[in-house]
Amino acid sequence: MSYPPLSGLPINSDTLSELQKNLSGLNPLQTAWLSGYLWARSQQMDASGAVPAGVAAAQATQEQASPVLVLSASQTGNARRVAQSLQDKLKAAGVASVLKSAGDYKSRQLAAERLVLVVASTQGDGEPPEEALSLHKALFGKKPPEVKSLQYAVLGLGDSSYPDFCQAGKDFDSRLEQLGAQRLFDRVDCDLDYQATADEWVEKTVAWLVEHESRNTAANAAPASVSALVNDPQVHAQIYTREKPFTATILTNQKITSRNSLKDVRHLEFDLGDSGIRYQPGDALGVWFRNDPALVDSILASTGVDGAEDVTLADGKTLGVRYALIHHLEITQNTPAFVKGYAQLTQDQALLDLAADSKALQDYIAETPIDVVLRRVPQTLTAQQLCDLLRPLTPRMYSIASAQEEVGDEVHITVALVEYEQDAVQYQGGASGYLNRRLEAGDEVAIFIEPSAHFRLPQDPQTPIIMIGAGTGIAPFRAFLQKRDAEDQEGGNWLIFGNQSFKDDFLYQLEWQQLAKSERLSHYSFAWSRDQQEKIYVQHKLLQEGKQLWQWLQKGAHLYVCGDASRMAKDVEAALLEVIASEGGLSVDDADAYLDELRESHRYQRDVY
Repeated sequence: MSYPPLSGLPINSDTLSELQKNLSGLNPLQTAWLSGYLWARSQQMDASGAVPAGVAAAQATQEQASPVLVLSASQTGNARRVAQSLQDKLKAAGVASVLKSAGDYKSRQLAAERLVLVVASTQGDGEPPEEALSLHKALFGKKPPEVKSLQYAVLGLGDSSYPDFCQAGKDFDSRLEQLGAQRLFDRVDCDLDYQATADEWVEKTVAWLVEHESRNTAANAAPASVSALVNDPQVHAQIYTREKPFTATILTNQKITSRNSLKDVRHLEFDLGDSGIRYQPGDALGVWFRNDPALVDSILASTGVDGAEDVTLADGKTLGVRYALIHHLEITQNTPAFVKGYAQLTQDQALLDLAADSKALQDYIAETPIDVVLRRVPQTLTAQQLCDLLRPLTPRMYSIASAQEEVGDEVHITVALVEYEQDAVQYQGGASGYLNRRLEAGDEVAIFIEPSAHFRLPQDPQTPIIMIGAGTGIAPFRAFLQKRDAEDQEGGNWLIFGNQSFKDDFLYQLEWQQLAKSERLSHYSFAWSRDQQEKIYVQHKLLQEGKQLWQWLQKGAHLYVCGDASRMAKDVEAALLEVIASEGGLSVDDADAYLDELRESHRYQRDVY
């Protein structure tokens, strides 16, 4: 950008030079905002350049007002993105606000809040996301925070294919009302294709606050300096995102279970090249997959749709229906909306009866793929009717199994193939079938990094860690140990890992043996469920080694759990509570409070799915 000469300007060359240096990093929107801020500031100054006392007093009053709290309770990043968008728009509208992750928020602080906007996702069987578990427990506990002076609104994010759709959002909404808080407007629930509904809620919320809240002056909303604005990490967001993924080349696609194993588990390595993508152990890799063309052709055959016909998707794009089914629409996960919509189109009585019984419907969709529904009740549809029944494709998230300190410009994941039979036809999971069976080294995949701020190694490298995982839940612990080994971190490392068979399912066996030999892996416990008559799982190992587990906790160890949310994670937590109560001489309630204190201090972290 060029600037006019200094002649006639009320500013010296040094000041202008410094200003030009700071302005060089601003985008057009930031430049426009800054010009408005400077104009507003100039209007508030008297001839001497000072802010008049009356204006200063008004600003001080506004600064003392409690800002709106935007509370993000996110599992895979969607709720966090919506919450960030909400705060950005509140800032732009001049409404004082602060964005907090539920994992960094102390529940007792709710008593001091004035207005809270909650954006909450749901995981597992209707549970709140990991980072919001402590807040959820506090609200539903024996001594919930005092919230009678609080105003609030809730946006829920979920997946309607699960029976407890948006349950965490519903819980926060109903509990706050029960405790005496005042709801601003009705809760809104979003399905996987959440963007349009979430955007509408954000706009409505901002409009309400602009109308009812005292607005900050431009001076109060401004950063401390132009440099602060330029250097804001939000300004320099990653180039590659969920919406704009990076196309990575597969370097390795290797099966890491034996030929006799009941599982097909793959180790995949992707080349990040010169993308500049950075990640940390604990983060997730998002993968945009493609549906199996053979499955698409089966669906087209059952509905009599010509694959060359054009359809218009929800985002307004017009594409050939076969291409849309491969690249843009979800066909491997059945939903209540699909069954209900198809029942209306076919008027099949059995489907209509299912649609009217929510419990039977949930059982049906859990067991019956979309392709099977169409095979059993074939019906000629138009291409648009077929696509309107389906929701948009969403990426799948995988715990990253590598540390860049060890692998450089690569990222690794561990993927177990989902495979099952229905009506004598073999089906595979959408993403796992794509990655494990249809791709090989040299193929390209669209990927992005999803940060996970609440599944992180301790800041102090000497802090001991206990890693509890089953199956592919071992992935992030491989990343943890790669980083600790590469940086020669001295903290103790205890791995508790479970799978079906030592001989067939010991994932990354040689690596763990080498780490144990070098004493980087200072302690290990393995649970092989099928190698003896009695099934042994990781929770049993916790109970067997309870005394040592308690000793590690007393030395400040951090606990990590990765694996299945519905069974494994719950069984592990029950075992942890039993050990804490027994070894610590605590009551059940005190043991629960102790574990929750570990969670709030980020010493108990889970990556469950």
